Amino acid sequence: MMASNNELLSGPIGVFDSGYGGLTVFREIISRLPGYDYIYLGDNARNPYGPRSYEVVYSYTLQAVEHLFSMGCPLVIIACNTASAKALRTIQMRDLPRIDPSRRVLGVIRPTAEAIGAMTKTNHVGILGTQGTVLSRSYLLEISKLNPDIAVSQEACPMWVPLVENGEFADSGADFFVRKYTDALIRGDNAIDLIILGCTHYPLLLPKIRACVPDSITILNQGPVVAESLASYLARHPEMETRLARGGNCRYLTTETPEVFEQQGGYFMNRAIRAERIEFADRVHPV
Repeated sequence: MMASNNELLSGPIGVFDSGYGGLTVFREIISRLPGYDYIYLGDNARNPYGPRSYEVVYSYTLQAVEHLFSMGCPLVIIACNTASAKALRTIQMRDLPRIDPSRRVLGVIRPTAEAIGAMTKTNHVGILGTQGTVLSRSYLLEISKLNPDIAVSQEACPMWVPLVENGEFADSGADFFVRKYTDALIRGDNAIDLIILGCTHYPLLLPKIRACVPDSITILNQGPVVAESLASYLARHPEMETRLARGGNCRYLTTETPEVFEQQGGYFMNRAIRAERIEFADRVHPV
């Protein structure tokens, strides 16, 4: 049972991703806001989310959010573009009022869309993302609300998450797939001067992506943007900030083998980590 508004307890910030990619955001968050307690949850056993239906992504994301709530998190960051695109709005509008209206769930698409206005000179922006993020058109909708004059092109990169999840992001075999999708994006609009990495896995491919695009194009990595947006949110919402536990502690949860998560996750965090395994049932809720 959740605490009532009169019994609000302090707890960690929850960060959720379908796998390892959200660690690129998590690393930036704890660097920017090191004093808080955190729980990171990676649903590695059911990754990737990109090709999955709205119903499945919503169900999996809701399970993760509810689990983090049950561990005392008053605030959860969905550090996954696909989950932010397919599940965030429904969870915010339909599920939070039912579960606990005092808690909050935030995503990564809105902060990224807010950041681009001052970063493009040509007003032509490209998105590299998963199939699910691209098909959702979430970036197009958010950017059009904030910057209706910006033209947005998208390219789905279905091979990139598997390359990263399997630790092959630095191998020469990844070169073909990186060039394939970046070339397709730029061919679609050669006026692009800003490319958003619309998946939190993609920063590990950044050296290869950078080598495939002209120097005149800026590449936006979401991690620092989301971290700064969270810091701003907490400054504007002291009623939430005061509910966050402070101790600098980090826990890592995975639906897969902890030893594998520790090895792969260490690449993302640039340090040794310890993980715990949890299990979810594959139930699917109607959206």
